Amino acid sequence: MRVLVIGGGGREHAIVWKLDQSERIEKIFTAPGNAGTALHGENIPVKDNDIDGLLKAVKENNIDLTIVGPEVPLMLGIVDRFQDEGMKIFGPTLKAAMLEGSKVFAKEFMSDHEIPTASYIICHNRLEAEDITNGKEFPYVLKVDGLAAGKGALIINNKEDKRDAFQTIWVENKFGKAGDSVLIEDFLNGEELSVFAITDGKDYVLLHPAQDHKKILDGEKGPNTGGMGAYAPAPLGTPDVIKKVEEKIIKPVLKGMRKIGNPYTGVLYCGLMIDNGEPYVIEFNSRFGDPESQVVIPLIDSDLVDILHSIALGQLNKGSLKLSDKFAACIVMASKGYPGSYEIGKTITGLESKHDIKDSNNGAIFLAGTAFDGKNLRTSGGRVLGVTACAKNLKDAIDEAYNHVRKIHFDGAYFREDIGKKGFELNDS
Repeated sequence: MRVLVIGGGGREHAIVWKLDQSERIEKIFTAPGNAGTALHGENIPVKDNDIDGLLKAVKENNIDLTIVGPEVPLMLGIVDRFQDEGMKIFGPTLKAAMLEGSKVFAKEFMSDHEIPTASYIICHNRLEAEDITNGKEFPYVLKVDGLAAGKGALIINNKEDKRDAFQTIWVENKFGKAGDSVLIEDFLNGEELSVFAITDGKDYVLLHPAQDHKKILDGEKGPNTGGMGAYAPAPLGTPDVIKKVEEKIIKPVLKGMRKIGNPYTGVLYCGLMIDNGEPYVIEFNSRFGDPESQVVIPLIDSDLVDILHSIALGQLNKGSLKLSDKFAACIVMASKGYPGSYEIGKTITGLESKHDIKDSNNGAIFLAGTAFDGKNLRTSGGRVLGVTACAKNLKDAIDEAYNHVRKIHFDGAYFREDIGKKGFELNDS
């Protein structure tokens, strides 16, 4: 089988890394890919938002299955376009992907189908937002409607936060059209959990629950990022919690999407808040998370292409998924200044051989914002790479990941020191 993976981040490297372990795969292509995906196949210089270029590449390279990594091509209708052309592709259609593409759509959908989430009000301009929030008790959350690279949720703890948020959304117009509508949500207490369902629209299977670390600083402080690390399985996701997630969220979502004529296929990422054992939806994503993929994918013991291909064919093969009984931890190394401005082109040392990156027994190094200049591996983005380790318990996985992190160097390298701490405490590993 010839497979194309769309995207160029750590998530896509993790997908390609896992696919490369399959005996069914003849060749893997990635568009546009990165220095990591190039170790497992061929990178195609086509951007993930160039739907015409991607379709052309699929035809020219006789691709049997396309796997969509990031959200942007999904919101450009790539799945609809490929299906119209008779191409097999893994991911939700444009209308189904609106669960991620529009926070307003997702909230109204949850209200219509009695899916637990925070109470909210929709506003369309600054004056409405001022009127709604005047006198509102802190904390609360402002969320822009459209895609914002994981940075569109602003927690308002005080008047200064409110002033800064209003400045960002309505004066600086940082989010562009994504901020045309804004949700004002009640603040949810509890602890976050990520649950991934792979589904054909009716049946589904679950990957191990994971926990992401969104803030740039230790102790979950500072501005939001795309994610600074993750671990799985998260002890917070007890059998009782997961059963509630299935009954109160996943099953109603799939039933509701079928009811409105937009069956949901692909990965349904449920970003949840767990409060006293009860799950509430913070957000949905319509694809694998990043960096959660870098911990949940290495814990898949079966052939990943089998299950993804069965979805693209329209009928989930539930028996094709087997999960490891190990734990995985991923530490993200970022450029100095991220998630604000940062410099690129820094030489990365400690990864001089392919084996340093591709070790498949105990994890791997998943490259993201990286480029190979013909001689050296260099930084090319904010989140540079993710170091993943797997072990029989969570403590050993975390320790092993940090041991690898400290062997990798580039000027200004930054990483959090507390990834997995909550899970370690909960799991008492």
